[in-house]
Amino acid sequence: MNTGDARAEILRSIRTHLEASKRHDAVPSASDSAVDSNHEASLPLSRQSLSETAVAEVIQVFKRNLEAVDGQCVVVHSDAEVEETVKRITEGREVATPNASRSDLFKYEVGVTAAQAGIAETGTLVLDSSVERNRLVSLVPPVHIAILDASRIYPTLSETLNALHSGAELSPAITFITGPSRTADIELTLAIGVHGPQELHVIVVQNKS
Repeated sequence: MNTGDARAEILRSIRTHLEASKRHDAVPSASDSAVDSNHEASLPLSRQSLSETAVAEVIQVFKRNLEAVDGQCVVVHSDAEVEETVKRITEGREVATPNASRSDLFKYEVGVTAAQAGIAETGTLVLDSSVERNRLVSLVPPVHIAILDASRIYPTLSETLNALHSGAELSPAITFITGPSRTADIELTLAIGVHGPQELHVIVVQNKS
């Protein structure tokens, strides 16, 4: 399979996953109170009650917090922009296909997945194993690209967990990703990419056409 075919397969898989995840979009929140996010504004707990301006702020808080931990984030508005961004990031790199075997994943430079939720207050991605067929795609290749529907960025961890519980049993394996892999186990010196990807790119799809 050539690189173009691999990208097309990946994008088809991501579109399918984003559609399947829409069950999380209309989840009522348990509270409408506000919580201090230690940033310029407090974030309301109820995603549904937010105005368009406040939704944009939630997205920006997510982006700001993700970039604060060395992740990279771009907001796009169409499938065409998603494809162009994926092409730009993967240029000259071998991309793992969605059905790649576990052993083959170690041969690829880039893994591309959807993300089922985002947590604005920490810039964290949430991947649900019941949707993502092989969570190692997000863990093994040195570069991870995650595509996230903006409607599933929640202000807080508690609201995110409420969304994941909606109408279904919680998956037995939920992966939380906050920035590239890092550790300071060796002489307290920070090292990037020791236990996972060295780069994390998040493509937030807002008002997808």
